[in-house]
Amino acid sequence: MNRSLVFAMAAVVGLALGPLAGAADDQAALAKQAKISKEKAQEIALKKAPGTVESSELEKEKGTLVYSFDIKTAKGGITEVLVSAIDGHIVDVSHETAAKEAAEKKKEAHEKKQSQTKTTHH
Repeated sequence: MNRSLVFAMAAVVGLALGPLAGAADDQAALAKQAKISKEKAQEIALKKAPGTVESSELEKEKGTLVYSFDIKTAKGGITEVLVSAIDGHIVDVSHETAAKEAAEKKKEAHEKKQSQTKTTHH
């Protein structure tokens, strides 16, 4: 394979993986700031809203570092529980209908697409 083609392919792969590496770096930086484990935070969340954890993430929200858990409850719908990653207190609890959950996922996908666009243009 000629050398310029190899470099071009490497550049394309680097651009494609760049946003993912950035997200992993962000998660690693956030994880270093957390004082409680994800497992402990999940225990706390499930006491507040018993059910099945559908998804979870470590993020900055409402001005603090939190573990965010989307929990499918027996009542139906999703209850989002935010647990402080610093001291384990409940930061927020909100019940999301299926429509609200779909709208939030659409918004997050749009924001992610925008941040990836910004990353590739820098």
